This record gives sequence, C-alpha cells and structure tokens, in this order.
Amino acid sequence: MYGAQLLINLLEDAQVDTIFGYPGGAVLPVYDALYDCETIKHILVRHEQAAVHAADGYARVSGKTGVALVTSGPGATNTITGIATAYMDSVPLVVLTGQVPTKLLGLDSFQEVDIFRMTMSITKHNFMVMDVKDLPRIVKEAFHIAKTGRPGPVLIDLPKDIMTAQFTGEHVNPRNEIPFIQGYEFERTISEQELEIASRQLAGAKQPVLLIGGGCIHGNSPSLLRELIDRYHLPVASTLMGLGVIPANHPSFLGMIGMHGTVAANRAIHEADVLICLGMRFSDRVTGDKKTFSPKSFKIQVDIDEAELNKNIAVDLAVCGSVEEMLHGLLDQVPPKVHHDWHEKIQKWSKQAPAYKQKQEQLLTPQEVIRMIDQETEMDAVIVTDVGQHQIWTAHHYHHTKPRSFLTSGGLGTMGYGFPAAIGAAVACPNRQIICISGDGSFQMNMQEIMTAVDLQLNVKVAILKNGYLGMVRQWQQLFLNHRYSAVRITSPDYASLAQSFGASGFSTNSLHEAKDLIQTALQMEGPVIMEFEVIEEANVYPIVPPGESNQEMIQEESYK
Repeated sequence: MYGAQLLINLLEDAQVDTIFGYPGGAVLPVYDALYDCETIKHILVRHEQAAVHAADGYARVSGKTGVALVTSGPGATNTITGIATAYMDSVPLVVLTGQVPTKLLGLDSFQEVDIFRMTMSITKHNFMVMDVKDLPRIVKEAFHIAKTGRPGPVLIDLPKDIMTAQFTGEHVNPRNEIPFIQGYEFERTISEQELEIASRQLAGAKQPVLLIGGGCIHGNSPSLLRELIDRYHLPVASTLMGLGVIPANHPSFLGMIGMHGTVAANRAIHEADVLICLGMRFSDRVTGDKKTFSPKSFKIQVDIDEAELNKNIAVDLAVCGSVEEMLHGLLDQVPPKVHHDWHEKIQKWSKQAPAYKQKQEQLLTPQEVIRMIDQETEMDAVIVTDVGQHQIWTAHHYHHTKPRSFLTSGGLGTMGYGFPAAIGAAVACPNRQIICISGDGSFQMNMQEIMTAVDLQLNVKVAILKNGYLGMVRQWQQLFLNHRYSAVRITSPDYASLAQSFGASGFSTNSLHEAKDLIQTALQMEGPVIMEFEVIEEANVYPIVPPGESNQEMIQEESYK
C-alpha cells in the first residue's frame, strides 16, 4: 500500500469515525485513499478554521479525540486559531496537515509553510513524517498524547511524497497497547501523605469551598464530586470551563467565580479558610488581583499538569494527579460534617446575576431570550456559545445540568468558535438538541458554515442576539473609557433571509411574545434553524470586576459611573 492508504488504516485502528476537513493539492493522496474507506465519515466544512472548531466540538461532547484534515500552506495556517483554542481549553485533537514534497521543503515552494514550527507553542506535541515507515508509530503516539494526561491538540505534518511512498512493512497497532514515548509521563499517583494532608485540612475547616474547573469533566469525576458535595454539604463554585459538572440548581452550587462571577461565589472564596481547587489553573479572569485572591485560605490545588501548579497562585499544597483519584481519597478519609454557620452566611449572598432592567417597552432583553431557551430545552441539550456578552449571559441564565453539555472558548476567547463547534457536537450526538447562542459580531465570523449544516441536515439551532454592537468591547468602552465608542458599531444582514438563501429555516423577532413561540417552533423543526432576536442595544453584563481589581470590587448593577 502507499502512505495515504496506510494513514487511513491507522486512523481506523485508532477508532476514528469522523474527520472534519477541506481538500487541496498536498492532501489529494489522502482524500483518494479516503474515497474507498467505508468506516470513516468525512465532513466537508467551508473553511479550515471551522474544521478544527468542529473537531473540537465533537471532542468536547463525545469525550473522543477530534480529527481535522487540511491541505498545506493557507489550509494549514487557517487551522492555527482552532488549534490554539483547543490548546487553551485542553481539548484532545489530532490535526493532519498536508505539506509539499520533502525535496521542496525550505524552497518557498507553492503553498509551503513551516506549520511544524508555527504550531509548536500551541500544540501538546507535533510531528513531521519524513519516512513512511515512521507513520504507524507517529499516528499511535499522536492519539496517545492527545488523549492522556492533560488533553490537547497534536499536529501531524504529512509531506505529499510520503503519502505516495510505498509501504511494505507491518502496521498492526494493538488498540490497547500503550506506546512508550521517551520523556512523556502522563500519569502521576497521588501520595498517601498528600491525601492525608488534604483530608485533614478539609476535616478541620470551618468555611471550606470547592473550586472546580474544566479538568473535572473527565471519567467519574462529576459523579464523585456530587457524592462529596452531598455527603459533606460543601459549597462549590466553578470556573467558566467547569459549568455543568455540578447542576446549576444544586443547593450547594454558588455559581461562577471571577470577573463575571456571582456575588456568592466570589465572596465565599474570599472568606474561605480551606479552598480545594480541582482541575483549574487560576487564570487572570478567575482570580482578579492575585494579591487579594482568597487571602485567608489554606489552598490545595490538584491538577494533572504539573506545569500549572503554583504557576499563577502560590498554594499551600500542590498535588499533581487526577481529580478522580483525589476525590476517591477524600471520600474515603474525611468524616461527615455540616458547616451550619458557614451555610447561613453564604445564603445571604446572591447566587444569581442580575437581569437587565427593562427601559424600553416591548423590546427583548438578551437575558430573557436565554431564559426562554432554558425553559424550552430538554435536560439533555448541548449549549454552545461564541464569545462576548452572550457567553456570560448564557453562563449565568442557562441552567447547565450535565458535564460535556456547555461548549465555549474559555482560554483563548475565540469569536467564531460557536457555530462550527455546534456542528461538530451535532455530528457526534445527532439525537441531542444542539443550540448555539451567538452575537451578531461572532456569528458573522463563520456564518458560511450554514451550508455545512444544511448539507448534512444537522439538528443545530442558532439563536443570534442582535444588538448592533460588538457588545463586550462596547461595554468596556462605556464603563472604563468614558463612553468613547470606537469601532464597535456593527451592521448585520437579515439573518432569517440569509438562512433561507442557504436552504436553512430562518426566523426573526424583536418582541417578547413572539420569541417564546419562535423558540418552541424552531426546536420542533428538523434540520438547521437560524433565529434572530433583536434585543436592547446597550444591555451590560453584570457583575463585572474592573481589570486589575480584586474580585470583591464587583460592579453589580447599572448605576456604575
């Protein structure tokens, strides 16, 4: 067989069932081999960035490794934003990029870029295949690295002549065999001493808080977390990436922490005497002014990635290991205890973000739209957002109940992520409700993917909150730059008509009465539906912590000057 046929066989060995991609000259051999493959479905997107975002959405929902395939040159460079998005949010991907033949490398050949070096800082690892004999090892290692330890994207660069080279060796890769990779340590056992210290601190705490992040979605961690919280009535707050691990309506759940966190979450963490941080990395949006972050607490950080320990916040106990193992240890060793006084104190702080106060009769508020979507969706719905005000409103006003059901770009903050990620989620889970909540700025970045959704008749419903602004940027200009609105007014097409021109269903409304009926109708329809909601223009996200300030300096309402 030739190299491209070998590659497809190896992908089958890795149990790949879906590839998101866009063909081109350098990957013609791969697409030719894919033509005869009956077990792998190829999804043709309309832009390579969307291919990686779709693979990302597929991976986040399914727990599998997402796969994207693109050509060399601009095809490869168009993947960079998607790869960086996955890297920041620890999403397992394998990105296959075409490359010019090896004899043309370094000669500024047509559609040649050094994507290997370009992506070194935004991949967990990457490879360039220089000999077809190395392909079985490289593919096996790529999938192993992407999925184990802290998940992340891995890139494999495929020169065209390697894909056309003859391969005569053995390529059998036993699925359960773990490859040995020099210097790669993906598991670390938590010591008895570390478990004993953490258990002792929690048992002796008077005002404990659990802080959970995206690292808590894996394995049995969500169920173990709920068992721990229920057994000891522990208050729990979440980062943006941890939403859904604990149901939003759970009595111990305080909401999201940080720049846009709830009063209860930010105040409780500030007052905590023991703070157990699981699978989170203390990003700047979480901590605010680091000098004032949870100043009274004994801090325990548990993370699978040793590089994240003590990186942003100095902690008292840094534990490199899996969240699941730590939870098992705490459940085994900590005696039951209820903190009545602490819970009474917490109850005085609001767990809810304030809704926008209606100033213009009949016009929708964005929060109302999101709450209506919450009311009309099933418990099993997958909610995907782009980035901006609507992202934070969705975090607060939609009741997330399950892990792997809230997809958003947390670390990189990528506008244009939502719709293609929703497409990937719909491919992975065709029987679930998939709803993308976007803004009129974000949606225009990848709206060409309507055609992809129509081609596949995917169950993707899109709610566009149209306010005529790049909303979050405008809000910052209003609050912190004296209302100097610079380059934030954005015009939009008629989204309903646009959707119909692609062959999708499209609806538009600006009234509260019509919005509920529109959402009900859209959710009952088959195939993609674009819903345009014209909302109040200058609604703001609250709470908000001014940049560089303590999380205790929250602006909670519109009265801020």
